[in-house]
Amino acid sequence: MVTAATPAADWLVVAPVVVTILAGSVLVMLRSFPRLQPIIAIAAMATLVLSNSLLLVRVAAEGPLTMTMGRWLPPFGISFSADVLGATLALTASVVALAVAVYGVRDVPSGLRRFGFYPCLVLMMAGVSGAFLTGDVFNLYVWFEVLLIASFGLIVLGNGREQLDGAIRYAILNLLATTLFLIAVGYLYGLTGTLNMADITVRLRDMGGTAPVNTIAALFILAFAMKAAAFPVNFWLPASYHTPMISVAALFAGLLTKVGVYALLRVIVMLMPEQRAIYADLLAIVAIATMLIAGLGAVAQSDLRRMLGYFVITGIGAMIAGLALGTQLALAGATFYAVHSMIVSAALYLGVGLAGRVGHSFDSRALGGIYARAPWLSAVFLVLVFAIAGLPPFSGFWPKVLITEAALEQGRWLLAGSILLSGFLTTIAGGRAFALAFWRGGPFGTPDGTSDDAGLARLPAGETAWLLAPMAFLAALAVLIGLWPDTLMTLADASAMALLDPSAYVRSVFGGSP
Repeated sequence: MVTAATPAADWLVVAPVVVTILAGSVLVMLRSFPRLQPIIAIAAMATLVLSNSLLLVRVAAEGPLTMTMGRWLPPFGISFSADVLGATLALTASVVALAVAVYGVRDVPSGLRRFGFYPCLVLMMAGVSGAFLTGDVFNLYVWFEVLLIASFGLIVLGNGREQLDGAIRYAILNLLATTLFLIAVGYLYGLTGTLNMADITVRLRDMGGTAPVNTIAALFILAFAMKAAAFPVNFWLPASYHTPMISVAALFAGLLTKVGVYALLRVIVMLMPEQRAIYADLLAIVAIATMLIAGLGAVAQSDLRRMLGYFVITGIGAMIAGLALGTQLALAGATFYAVHSMIVSAALYLGVGLAGRVGHSFDSRALGGIYARAPWLSAVFLVLVFAIAGLPPFSGFWPKVLITEAALEQGRWLLAGSILLSGFLTTIAGGRAFALAFWRGGPFGTPDGTSDDAGLARLPAGETAWLLAPMAFLAALAVLIGLWPDTLMTLADASAMALLDPSAYVRSVFGGSP
């Protein structure tokens, strides 16, 4: 038991949760002051980015960092444990949230600020940060609940008929997944007698093959696959993500499904490695079906928001492919892909939102000529399309290379081919959307060669610059990661190594051999 005062640097592990809960509470109390809402929220998200940056630097240099609440020693006390994987995803999530908070200043009307856009955004980040940094499997469930409650508030803002329909589908599927998650946690506690992840890791390895862990692992896989929108429980995402405001859709696309993937990596790879190997073939089938069905679905869409929903699902399939392969190279690719997808998916939604403002529609058949009216928006959107498709030299290229190489090393030709084919389908869908909505002279039926943009809105220059800046910032990150991937590659490799060999994680919790 450590009785000395906690060093200031050690508080970094809980700082993201403290910052977001305090800021969210202040925003709730000041909900009658809509002009103050974005100022407080943006300041809180900037502080969150700073704290997560310092935390990542700390754990990358010194290894996992753990803080256990109160005087209850592990495994009985509630622990926060940050390693490279959790800190990397927490930092990426905070960057995306900051970009969305800035975009929301012009995207979210003053009336909807009163109904809780910024409080829900900040409190949802409390749930996301807690999920990435908790060291307790039951509290992983608790933080899932926190982010879900906040997300329910965000998805119904506006109170439109289409929004409520999408919210019902989103809520039912996520509540069902949460119920399965809680059942699995109960069974796991009954089997191991502990909820601390480090303690569970040790106990399950000591039990070997004598414990009935396979059923528990199957429940976890199903629950997290539903939250991540993997096949065959992926139908809820494209049916709901196109309904809320663009700021909300961008936040959801960038963060929520990635929390499900993170939970799969943490629980199935670190806690239950034998079960991951048992279910590897099943996970490979799920990955293939997720990628290909989502790719075909994207090609079939004319609504740009629905198309982006299928792009998100395609990325989930690639990450599950890394989980199915289970090698250090494949898991590094899955981690790299998660960071890339969080950045690019959110940016694409922000871009589509601005295109919808210019063209008065999200249907590619009713759009056209945006390139002539908004060339910078068109150029940045095209960069993001190349990135999400995995084309060089953008961020999506490297994780696909890693996962494909890992698949070829194991002789899984079908899985490797599916990754490449899904990228091809994504390129077709994104290129078609760009050609119709941005490059074409006008909406469907416009004579060839016409570039009449009379039907397009002339947004004020200040508004356009404000809305374009967060999208361009995220696109610049995608380009920088693609051109100089070494730093993220190192972090992803360290994350994969820590999942496969959690001894450092266990030592950070127990202070030595448990």
